[in-house]
Amino acid sequence: MYQNMHFVSGSLVLAASLALSACASGASKRSAGPVPIPEGASISTREGELPSWQIPNLPTAAEAYYGPDSHHLVAQVSSPKALKSPRGTEGFLTQTFTDDGREITLINDRGWDACSYYFPDGKHLVWTSIKDHPDLPPGNWSNPADYPRGAELYVSDLAGGNVRRLTDNLYYEAEASVSPDGQWIVFGRQIDGQMDLWRMRPDGSGEARITNTPDWEEGAPYYLPDSETILFRAWKREDQGRHPTPMTVFTIRHDGTQRTQRTFTDDMNWAPYPAPDGRHFVFVRALDGGKNYEVFLGDLQGGEPRRLTFDAGFDGFPSISPDGRKMVWTSSRSTGKGFMGLRLHVMDVSSLGLGPKKDRAISHRSGR
Repeated sequence: MYQNMHFVSGSLVLAASLALSACASGASKRSAGPVPIPEGASISTREGELPSWQIPNLPTAAEAYYGPDSHHLVAQVSSPKALKSPRGTEGFLTQTFTDDGREITLINDRGWDACSYYFPDGKHLVWTSIKDHPDLPPGNWSNPADYPRGAELYVSDLAGGNVRRLTDNLYYEAEASVSPDGQWIVFGRQIDGQMDLWRMRPDGSGEARITNTPDWEEGAPYYLPDSETILFRAWKREDQGRHPTPMTVFTIRHDGTQRTQRTFTDDMNWAPYPAPDGRHFVFVRALDGGKNYEVFLGDLQGGEPRRLTFDAGFDGFPSISPDGRKMVWTSSRSTGKGFMGLRLHVMDVSSLGLGPKKDRAISHRSGR
């Protein structure tokens, strides 16, 4: 899943594939001023960046998302308990932890997991796993031509208990997140090689297809604060195989109407995530022919995006805390091992004014 890292680097192997809530009322009130760097954390700020640190006590990990308290996170983390890759390297399982590297909890202890997300009640999680299909080929989370069949969606509590399976088929289902009002799960589903966006209720009922586009491959959907508009990325199927693959960020209403383009370059514009202010979003752009990946801040009202990271290598999978004060992202900066050495980092973005806004209307006009 790892949001199709096959298109990030043609040289990636399965071993490198790591298989917001914007609910202001649930977020803890934070004091004004800069976000303090946790004691004992390694500062990872590069020139031109806002203050940042690496989350301590974690191995390789990616695709982290904050809970409603803007302190706890959930992510896919490498684990000796996970299914191993064909090369014998560790797979990934769902874990929760705090952004100072404490309270580490294993949610699932078998199979291979992908994306995960908090419900806005702060008591439940949705996550993706192939744990119930050990008889099927493991596939490749980063290659759309070989996505794991039988990747299913599950809901559990924060201790990994009371697990409820939401899907039961031989499709690929992943890239799940939850609307800020807690009423919908949005996710990606691949049927016969076609990837589209779907939604369903938290109990698995009420499935509805959002997109049905044979010429586009959609994924990475996240609700904006209105719980009706979805931010996502897509690429044209005719571009599959280009490196890096050109991708575009869009918004769409969850009834499938008002699909609106939000990025306008031929670059790989990838891994978008909405800010809780309902106006901005972070995303990744591939630079230098796909040799460098950096995080940018976009604006739904238009204008040039602002670059947030400045490190040669990989910076990707950004997401913003519900209070708008922190951005967590995945980077190779601390290991120098590229995709084989990804770690989680946090940036203090409190100075950017991305926190929740009252009655922020979502523009469905193209903000070019």
